Amino acid sequence: MKALYFNDFGDNSVLRYGNIDSPQINADQLLVKTKYIGLNFADIYRRRGTYHIEKHQPYINGYEGLGEVVAVGNHVNTFKLGDKVFFVDVPFANAEYVSVPTENAINVPTNLDYKIIAAVGLQGLTADFLAHDLGKNKPGNNVFIHGISGGVGQILSQMLTSDGMNVYGTTSTPAKQSLALQQGAKKVFLRTAPWDQDYYGKFDTIYDGIGKTLEQSLSLVINKGKVIFYGMSGGNPPKIDPVKLLTQSKSLLTGDLWDYLSNASERENRSQRLFKYLKEGKIKISDPTTFPLSEGQKAYEYLESGKSTGKILLVP
Repeated sequence: MKALYFNDFGDNSVLRYGNIDSPQINADQLLVKTKYIGLNFADIYRRRGTYHIEKHQPYINGYEGLGEVVAVGNHVNTFKLGDKVFFVDVPFANAEYVSVPTENAINVPTNLDYKIIAAVGLQGLTADFLAHDLGKNKPGNNVFIHGISGGVGQILSQMLTSDGMNVYGTTSTPAKQSLALQQGAKKVFLRTAPWDQDYYGKFDTIYDGIGKTLEQSLSLVINKGKVIFYGMSGGNPPKIDPVKLLTQSKSLLTGDLWDYLSNASERENRSQRLFKYLKEGKIKISDPTTFPLSEGQKAYEYLESGKSTGKILLVP
């Protein structure tokens, strides 16, 4: 099969595209021929060697995709040949074929566009757990999202808006600012302009996937409010003094999606909740940017450039 792979950690120049052995499946797995493969910042960290990556020779990046079942294990009775499934936590996804455990496979609804499902998959489930497991906001709460026009930010913003929250945020360009406002945000600030001093202590909850902005987030949140830290797309976070948090009654929460996608039932229930927002038109996303898998280097470069709006998909 064709795959995007690398032998050594480093920048995009280490990525190679070519033929490698196809994966084998066991009795409890599916062989999925990928149609769309999601690209994420975590893949950049893995390529650099600063984030966990499954052992494989050569290394194959990627953990999410959508495709068609082309082979089933002998013990599988919940899926059949030709079924369309997606997955968000299966390694070696930057390839034409992926071996997927049945408990990690999620049925694709027939009344939603496959590209849209692939574009919201991991980011959508991430937004869902941030909103419903960590944030737990109430209608009327003022919430703030760093990187509001990114893959997670777009979905989280619309999810919170549809649930009755007042959503604010930051982004990097006027075009992205306009997009976030169209998607229901009350106010969106450009990161390059000074704005934050007028908003210190104004928000019930801050969603911070940037990392280096963590101190700013703690300044923006009210006493008894919470900052939800879920990523480091802008760099490592600074060290935080827990005594200062104590004296201001501010909470710093974090979590890993994989601890919430603990079984097939969790995946199915959370996916159905996410799909409901999509079916009801409460979440709309910008068209994902697609690259052929053979041009994986360009896709990684585009994601790292910060120019992307929303999801990047690789197409075998």
